[in-house]
Amino acid sequence: MTTHTPSTRRVVFSAVLSLSVALTGCATQDEQAGYDPNKTYSLTVLHTNDHHGRFWQNEDGEWGMAARKTLIDDIREEVESKGGDVLLLSGGDINTGVPESDLQDAVPDFSGMNMIGYDAMAVGNHEFDNSIETLRMQEQLADFPFLSANIYETESDERLFKPYKIFQVNDLKVAVLGLTTDDTAKVALADNIEGIEFRSPIEEAEELVPELKDKADIIIASTHMGHYQNARHGANAPGDVTLAREVDDIDLIVGGHSQNPLFKPDQQNDT
Repeated sequence: MTTHTPSTRRVVFSAVLSLSVALTGCATQDEQAGYDPNKTYSLTVLHTNDHHGRFWQNEDGEWGMAARKTLIDDIREEVESKGGDVLLLSGGDINTGVPESDLQDAVPDFSGMNMIGYDAMAVGNHEFDNSIETLRMQEQLADFPFLSANIYETESDERLFKPYKIFQVNDLKVAVLGLTTDDTAKVALADNIEGIEFRSPIEEAEELVPELKDKADIIIASTHMGHYQNARHGANAPGDVTLAREVDDIDLIVGGHSQNPLFKPDQQNDT
């Protein structure tokens, strides 16, 4: 559990499953109707990333989506019984991993995510392992939005996906901003990204976060950029730690892509 208690408001964050945390500034709009600065709000953020087609339990003893649903249902019931609220986010890369999923264009995976009740998903680079037509089919199948602020259609100069979604959670307005690694331009199949531009997610966040401060009480970045210790991203595009350091007023970052353990027992992670 991570607790952040700003001087101007009290919000308790409880983050479960795969989590990258960056609580920097406070996107507080005390004047917004419904928000009470003297009240403690309990928000539990559940997050998964890099699913890669693994909707069944495998031979390595890793559990599938049915077990994930059981766990998440139990957490939701516990949180809501205490008056809290839950947001369930994905860091993307639902596609590409095992034949059972690949041969069905990840339809079982997105159907399972609907049953589990995801609220939003950041678009991952492996979503572009398929054609844009397949990706649009998956987007239509999903009961939750695909979010990415930094993927553009070159010809129209318009974003390919919604950049963010604002959720009304109790009295709070919670903005979830989606960001995708710009390395996608280098690793995706050229035919699948023809006419598509992957701009800097950090520059897009710098542009959008001030706008979101006027619209929401809390700003969460759901990213597919990678977690690189102490921002040492090497040959990779910058990841979540760089985002946290360079863009003010993001309250929480939950991400994926690098698939490195964020925390290890008895070991401090320098971020």
